[in-house]
Amino acid sequence: MNASASLPDHPEGHISPLDGGPTVLRMMLGAQLRRLREEQGISAEKAGYTIRASHSKISRMELGRVGFKERDVADLLTLYGVLDTDERAPILDLVSRANEPGWWYSYNDLLPSWFEVYMGLEGAASIIRTYELQFIPGLLQTEDYARALIPLGFPEISAEELERRVQLRMRRQRRLLAGDLRVWAVVDENALRRPIGGKAVMRAQVEHLIELSGRRNVTIQALPFNAGGHAAVSGAFSLLRFPEATLPDVVYLEQLTSALYLDKPADIDRYLQVMNRLALEAAQPGDSREMLARVLNRSS
Repeated sequence: MNASASLPDHPEGHISPLDGGPTVLRMMLGAQLRRLREEQGISAEKAGYTIRASHSKISRMELGRVGFKERDVADLLTLYGVLDTDERAPILDLVSRANEPGWWYSYNDLLPSWFEVYMGLEGAASIIRTYELQFIPGLLQTEDYARALIPLGFPEISAEELERRVQLRMRRQRRLLAGDLRVWAVVDENALRRPIGGKAVMRAQVEHLIELSGRRNVTIQALPFNAGGHAAVSGAFSLLRFPEATLPDVVYLEQLTSALYLDKPADIDRYLQVMNRLALEAAQPGDSREMLARVLNRSS
């Protein structure tokens, strides 16, 4: 992957709801409803009125951010002129499938609702580009690094809950290790040198990054201290792209007790520009591997 290139176009094909679970299906269903509404020239306000809801709910439905009621979708299809039973059936079938729980349902006692949304988006994405300032990105962490990091945010965590959170993080990495997800990470040198878990844990973590950087679906760039000021002055963020061309890219910004999900074209363009500038300001992939090796040698 060329580090100076922009985010690749949507890959060919359609989403497989393997790890994205209901989130993928909701996004597909929402995109289909939006297309039908726009083809008929119907406003979101009118659509909302039809299902006894606000235009903002229509927006959340079309983005796949909420669950669907079959009655609401049936009423919208009627409004949009989709009256043929054979045309309505596959769309209505998606409703029940989109309301099924994702694989992470067994961890829902650990997950706030705002992060459950991200779980589905991450599982649906084909490409994730991320910038991290303080810590190694979750998809690239070792078990021991995660085990040392998680209690920083949950100081009263029990040993049992800690292990469940670590296993959840490892479960999220399956698509990456299987080659089904492309990850392009720009990691600040600060995160590479912050001794999370002590010298042995960090050494193993850096070795893991070196190993991952040799995979075809992983690009890791280190942003060294001597790069000075850089484009991502606002902090860490991720850009997610999906294989279905009708689905918009999403910018994910995690906060202490919530998260922001941005999908307006202007926002996407702005963050894409920042990510592309970071890719130019950071050490290139080959140089980054050498930098990781130097960090590893100094930790011996």
